[in-house]
Amino acid sequence: MKEYKYRINGNLYSVKVGDIDNNVAKVEVNGVPYKVELEKTDKPVTIVTKPRPSAAPRTDSGAKVINKPSVSAAGFQVKAPLPGVVMSIPVKVGDVVKASDTVVMLEAMKMENAIHAGHDGKVASIAVSVGDSVLDGGILLTLE
Repeated sequence: MKEYKYRINGNLYSVKVGDIDNNVAKVEVNGVPYKVELEKTDKPVTIVTKPRPSAAPRTDSGAKVINKPSVSAAGFQVKAPLPGVVMSIPVKVGDVVKASDTVVMLEAMKMENAIHAGHDGKVASIAVSVGDSVLDGGILLTLE
C-alpha cells in the first residue's frame, strides 16, 4: 500500500491506497478501511496513423536487394558502419578524395549518415547504387 499524508482544513489524514481491482480501490483513512469505487470513464481512443516507411528494393523474384560484404578487393575499402539504404553517392570512379570527404550518404534509423572516405585516394570502384540496402560492414567503394 502507498501511504499519503493530507492536511484538510487543518486536520491531518493518513491515507493508504492499496490494490485497485475492477474499479474498486482498497483505501485506509486514519486506520479505517474503505472500499472506494472509482468512476468508469470511457476515454476516446485516438488512432494515430503514421506514414509507412518505403520498402527496400526487391528483385524480380521478390527477394530483397542487399549488398553483402565481398571477400577481398585491392586497395582501401570504405565499408558501411551500420545497415541502411544508400541515398546518394557524390563521387564517381576516378575522383580523387581526401579522408574527410563524404563519399556515400546512407539512410539508417530514419537519419541520413555521411560516410567519409577515411583515407586519401582515388575512387577505384563503387560497389553500390542509389537505393541499395547494405549490411553492417558491406563494402561501399574501394580507393586506390
